Amino acid sequence: MLNKKQIIVIGSVAVLMGLMLLLDIQGLVKPSEGEENQASATTSVATDLKAISLEEVSKTSMEGLNASLKSLISDLEAQLKSASDDEKLDLYKKLAQQWDDVNITTPSSLYYELIAENDSNFDSWLKAGDKFTDAYQQSMDTLIQPVLVQKAISSYQKADKLKPNTLEVKTGLGIAYVSGTPNPMQGITLLLDVVKQDPKNLKANLNLGLFSMKSGQFDKAVERFKTVIEIAPSAEAWFYLASSYESMDRNADAIAAYLKTKEIAADPNMSQFVDRKINELSN
Repeated sequence: MLNKKQIIVIGSVAVLMGLMLLLDIQGLVKPSEGEENQASATTSVATDLKAISLEEVSKTSMEGLNASLKSLISDLEAQLKSASDDEKLDLYKKLAQQWDDVNITTPSSLYYELIAENDSNFDSWLKAGDKFTDAYQQSMDTLIQPVLVQKAISSYQKADKLKPNTLEVKTGLGIAYVSGTPNPMQGITLLLDVVKQDPKNLKANLNLGLFSMKSGQFDKAVERFKTVIEIAPSAEAWFYLASSYESMDRNADAIAAYLKTKEIAADPNMSQFVDRKINELSN
C-alpha cells in the first residue's frame, strides 16, 4: 500500500511529465470498491472501438487553436467529402501532420489509423499503434482513454500479423496491456521479454520503471531508470529516478538526481520545483 508521501511523489511525476502515471493500471494497484465499479464500466467502454467520432474529436480539439490553423484544418476536412480514394490518403497524411505539428495526439492518431487502413503495411500499422499510445498517455478524458488503448492494441496486432514478433510491436503491446486491460501481467511479460532480448531497449526499460513506480516497487524502478539514463540521459529519466529515491527515503540520492534534472531541463519552472524539493529533503 502506498503511503501519502509516495502518492504525492507519483502525482508530481504525472503532472510535470504528463506520461502514463495518470492511467489507472489495472491489477498493479488494488482499487477500492467504488473504483472497481468504475473500472468495470471503463472496460466496457473500451470494447467499443467505434466510440470515438473523428468529427467530434476534431471539433473539440480545434477549440484551442488559432483562427488560421482552424481554417486550414477545416478546409482539409471539407476536401475529404468529395475526394477520391487516392486523394483521401494524401489528405489524411496532411491532416495527421497538422495535428502532429501542434502536438494534439487524439485526432492525429485517428488519421494515422485511416492511413494504415489504406496502406495496410507494417510500418503504417506500427506508427498508428505508436500514435494511439501517445494519445492515451496524454488524454485526460477517462472515457476516451480506454478506447485509445484498445485501438493501440488493435493496430499493433495488425502490424504483428504482417511482421511477427518484432520488439517494437511487443513493446507497444506490452505498454497497452498493462495500461488498459484486466491482465497487466500479459504486458509485463512482453516487456520483460523485450529487455531480455535487448537489455538496452529504451522504451521497454522506461515503461517498466514507470509501472514499478505505479505499483510501489521503487527499488525496481530505480534500476530501470538507471538503465534508461545509461542509454539516453534525459531530464525526464533523472526526474523519475529522483522521485523513486525520494519515495525510498534516500534523500541524498534524490537530491543529486533532482539536481541533474534541473541541469538538463534548463527550465525555470523545473528549477523552482527542484529548489523546493531540495529544501524539503535537506530539512
